[in-house]
Amino acid sequence: MVTAKSFVKWAGGKSQLLTDIQKKYPIELGKTIDRYCEPFVGGGAVLFDVLSRYRLKEVLINDINKELVNTYEQIKLHVTELINELENYQSTFWAMNTDERKNYYYAKRERFNYIKINGDEKANIEKATLFIFLNRTCFNGLFRVNSKGLFNVPMGSYKKPIICDECNLRSVSRLLQNVTLKCGDYTDCLSFIDFNTFVYIDPPYRPITKTSSFTAYAETRFDDKEQIELGAFVNKIHLLGTKVVVSNSDPKNNDECDNFFDELYKTYRIERVAAKRMINCNGESRGDISELLISNY
Repeated sequence: MVTAKSFVKWAGGKSQLLTDIQKKYPIELGKTIDRYCEPFVGGGAVLFDVLSRYRLKEVLINDINKELVNTYEQIKLHVTELINELENYQSTFWAMNTDERKNYYYAKRERFNYIKINGDEKANIEKATLFIFLNRTCFNGLFRVNSKGLFNVPMGSYKKPIICDECNLRSVSRLLQNVTLKCGDYTDCLSFIDFNTFVYIDPPYRPITKTSSFTAYAETRFDDKEQIELGAFVNKIHLLGTKVVVSNSDPKNNDECDNFFDELYKTYRIERVAAKRMINCNGESRGDISELLISNY
């Protein structure tokens, strides 16, 4: 079977936790469970692992980030054109000195924001190319927008960033051919989900400290109110007989008395697994933490 990995670096990406998440795949997956859904697909680390391992009849992925979903669509439908553009960006960027790279990066960021705000569908290939370029060259691969919806991450410091990973992009494209893509609220996935569906839910994480700031992946916020609403959604699909796994941060990393998720998901199985905090402007603040894997089986 075709194997692939995430084509972007993504805050909260699950590559480092795949071994733990794999242990949560239902034993019926690929057999009696032949449908898969990710309402918050993000970088797709779990998606591509599942698609590489199992033959499934129907797969639905969704994300509220329009630029991310557009990039999935362009990889699915126009991968050769996208690769050609990315190869040009990569060769141009690699040949530049630091000052030239800065000018190039910020010009591309400005162009991306212009297309993002003006919404010209004719520029979808260009927007996807810019999305991958900025992801591969910005600080820590972070996608963050301000209150106006403008991407505002500064340039990172990489000698030869891999902007065009042709082999993986072609593998991703092949795996996406039978995948349905949606852009919207996670609740829009409800009509797809039934008792033959495995659902993996990886929402924006609840900040583990009051100073955590890397949460704005889209213009909409995802605070405690939204976490509680997501808990109600999980209850709803649980009653359908769906197998569901939810990831989130562990509040007890910072406050042993914070039982927010222990209370919200008290009727489910809650496991704490070791992870590393990968995105932090202070390198000394990156270290081992625990994250939650919540399941209904």
